[in-house]
Amino acid sequence: VSNAPLITYNKMWAEAQESLNCLLQKEIEEKSHKPLKDRQVVFQMLGTFYVKYVQIFRNLEAAYDQIVHPQKRLIIRQMLDGVMGRILELKNEMVELELSEYHYFDDILQDLKLAPENIEIPIPRYFIKEKIKVLKEREKILAQIMLDAGMISPDTSYPLKKVVKLMPLEEAIRTIQIAERARQGRLRATFMKQIYLEEKRERLARLTGEKALDIDGAVLFIQKLWRGYAQWKKSLKLREEEMVFLGMIPPPHFQKPSISILRAQKVDNIRCELQEKHELDFQKALVSIKERVKEIEGPDIKESLQDQIRQWFIECRHMTGRFPDYPDEEQGGSAVLFAEKTPEEVAAEIIAKEEEELKKKKKKKGKKEKKEKGKKKKQGKEKKMLMHNSFQILLIQLMLDEGWNFSQEYDPELIKEEKRKEVEEEIRIQVDELMRQELKNLKLAVDREIERKGQKGKKGKVSRHDLHFYLQIWVLNYVSLYRTIDSLYQELVEAQILIRAKKVKLGDYVGEYSYLGSTLRQKDIEPMPSLTDVRQLIALYGILPLGSQAVHEKAPLVKALLLAGPEGVGKKMLIHALCTETGANLFNLSAANIAGKYPGKAGLQMMLHIVFKVAKQLQPSVIWIGDAEKTFYKKVPKAEKELEPRRLKKQLPKILKTLKIEDRVLIVGTSKRPFDADLKPFCRVYKKIILVPRPDYASRFVLWKHVIEQNGGVFSKNLNISCLAQVSDGYTQGHIVKAVQSVLTERRLMQLNKKPLTAAEFLVCLARQDPVYKEEEETYKVVLAWAKSVGARKCFVDELVIQLSHIYKELNIPLKMTKHALKPAI
Repeated sequence: VSNAPLITYNKMWAEAQESLNCLLQKEIEEKSHKPLKDRQVVFQMLGTFYVKYVQIFRNLEAAYDQIVHPQKRLIIRQMLDGVMGRILELKNEMVELELSEYHYFDDILQDLKLAPENIEIPIPRYFIKEKIKVLKEREKILAQIMLDAGMISPDTSYPLKKVVKLMPLEEAIRTIQIAERARQGRLRATFMKQIYLEEKRERLARLTGEKALDIDGAVLFIQKLWRGYAQWKKSLKLREEEMVFLGMIPPPHFQKPSISILRAQKVDNIRCELQEKHELDFQKALVSIKERVKEIEGPDIKESLQDQIRQWFIECRHMTGRFPDYPDEEQGGSAVLFAEKTPEEVAAEIIAKEEEELKKKKKKKGKKEKKEKGKKKKQGKEKKMLMHNSFQILLIQLMLDEGWNFSQEYDPELIKEEKRKEVEEEIRIQVDELMRQELKNLKLAVDREIERKGQKGKKGKVSRHDLHFYLQIWVLNYVSLYRTIDSLYQELVEAQILIRAKKVKLGDYVGEYSYLGSTLRQKDIEPMPSLTDVRQLIALYGILPLGSQAVHEKAPLVKALLLAGPEGVGKKMLIHALCTETGANLFNLSAANIAGKYPGKAGLQMMLHIVFKVAKQLQPSVIWIGDAEKTFYKKVPKAEKELEPRRLKKQLPKILKTLKIEDRVLIVGTSKRPFDADLKPFCRVYKKIILVPRPDYASRFVLWKHVIEQNGGVFSKNLNISCLAQVSDGYTQGHIVKAVQSVLTERRLMQLNKKPLTAAEFLVCLARQDPVYKEEEETYKVVLAWAKSVGARKCFVDELVIQLSHIYKELNIPLKMTKHALKPAI
């Protein structure tokens, strides 16, 4: 067994930690300088930080996935979640700066000598690995419910076993006899056909008077044909070798999977199994070592705590003349007393609280002190961050010097230090109860103090309005009180509101990077986003926050997301990929899907209550609203009045307010005609709008290759991919997939050896479909421009308030105008 992987990933981890520490120091230095006014300079700074953080993120993710030491993985996990949160914060700052969801880093990548693949957001593999058992069990339950409800057949209900029907013996014998007679009939028919053709050939020869071919002539003719064919094959081979030598064609072994890659994949799988084993041992050790520490060190800890608290009683009595009040459990008990403070400091604080003059002085102080306190808090946080990082560096250095730990198992000494603190906290709670009673006895014996019991407050009367409100809440909570989550889950599956997500990965959404984005923006030309940019946004706004609870709480909160684009660009595929990469439940609240279900206002409230109850309990969850523009119709068409498309119009804003930071629930809308909606309420709900455009030339070139390979096609010289990419301008990914699937049938795949694929075959099927015209594409830009204008107005108000505050500060005039007061004036 080699120790090379241990050294490699430890080195990767240490380098990531060093670069992270340097990057944090640079950020603190930049914040200490005067604020920059040039937007391009600010964006360059933010973009450089963003690219470097992504590099650190990629290294940490690889190290976390492959390091098998359980305690190291805990530290890397904290760093990984922190870096992901910082990336999302930087993304939010760049969006507010440029008023656009799409950013281009061509010049930054060129300066740092990086390729576009280096800033691709990787999806952490632990999102699925750590809950694979739960997901499999949920998949079985979902399949069983759908099978019982008759929504799927037994043959398609994965992962259930196929149901085998028993056949009677007589019927089985008869089926075999029919099949055997049919086989003999086919053989007889081919034999008789050969005899008939031979007789026909002899009859025609007699009528025409032709002579039979000479054997020598026939042999000579066959030799000529064979030698010509052999020479043609030899010439083709020489031509291919020449092209490979010149670098025009990749060598043939490039198409086959490399042995080293297969071996590396095997090693990765072995390391993942070893990770699980070490993690189980680590969890068992946490329990056993804690019990051992409690038995051996528990009595000594208890005695030392009691001695410290008694000493505090005596010193406070000596300083103030009376015994102190013991802190409550809500305040933290005795832990509050000795947290970075001596008994003398605690006594001084008690005296300070009793003095009323100090309180009055504090209230009279103005905003200057508040600002200074805010600055001190920020500096304190920055210092804590640096101290935390320096502590992590020391811990990394200690853990890297482990030649003794070849198998990379847990370190018992580190567990002891951690569990000793937990044992001390548990014993402290017990000691607090004893010492409170002891303090009461001391007060009674020495000071003769009697505690006064507080009077119980009078119960107020409840109004009728409150009674009605409480009754309504009770009716809705009836679901959660008297029904289990399993029954609610089953009800939503049977109603086809909770659906099964297709197994699609985000990497299957193929596209190419936009290499001229920053160049076009410098010339005031807004480039169309590429498919790679769309994939990045789905990873940033959807997958990373839903996959990790820590990232969801640290990052800027995104509650609703809208995917707008023409039909066939892959909006539904992105939603299924979002669920696949995070293991999220998928709820379908499209207008067409909920039509006729849970009728009336009470039924709608009940449905939403059940949906979001299950979504929050079984998070992460994705709420999909297809054709989202129909919910915000200005006027409902006559053909759609029966569907009641505007059922959720008033409820959606209320639902968004109920979603909190800890709820990993994301509302995703898809729209192919967003311009049909009333844009004001529409953009209030969907504050993040992602335009999913038709693919450009580079993306079409990559897409044709990917789809043909995926459907079993083989490339040859006759198939010109560049021609297909050029001719298919204006067509979407869905059009390309339909064209490839219609051509590459089972029969056509069997003929590939004799008849290679050509571009003309795909163009015939592509021409039968309607492309996306420029007029339709321009309408999507109008929606984005309107959303940008709203953001621009908000930024204008913010900048104006900041400028006015600076002017008023110089003139020593208090700023009384707020943003709300400035808006009507603007």
